[in-house]
Amino acid sequence: MPPKLAEIVAEFASAPRELVLEMLLEFSDAVPPLPPALLDRSGMEQVPECQTAFFLRAEVAPDGLVTTWFDCPPEAPTTRAFAGILAEGLAGASAEEVLAVPDDLYQRMGLTQAISPLRVRGGNAILARLKRQVREQTG
Repeated sequence: MPPKLAEIVAEFASAPRELVLEMLLEFSDAVPPLPPALLDRSGMEQVPECQTAFFLRAEVAPDGLVTTWFDCPPEAPTTRAFAGILAEGLAGASAEEVLAVPDDLYQRMGLTQAISPLRVRGGNAILARLKRQVREQTG
């Protein structure tokens, strides 16, 4: 797992339960804007497991570093926060590091205690699709 993401996971896992949701929502502002070429969402994959319209794209550069893009409306702060955590935690990560992110990431963070199972399922689907895109480009 990339060091930055491991640090975020550790912060959440050690936080008092009543602060976890507040901490999560702080990440909803961490989603960088889409580049002009992706504004129409062409080349992005929709994640239908999310309750809101959510699109993502992962691109593996020749040097093996992964760039991620996420599109999620501000009206879905929890789902947007998942994207913010991944955007921040995976910034500068290699394909190997991304693929090594545990599938139960959100459970490890203690989010199952703070948000609905449906939202956790959406977050897990985001991570799974992101890893699949990286795997397809490196395999």
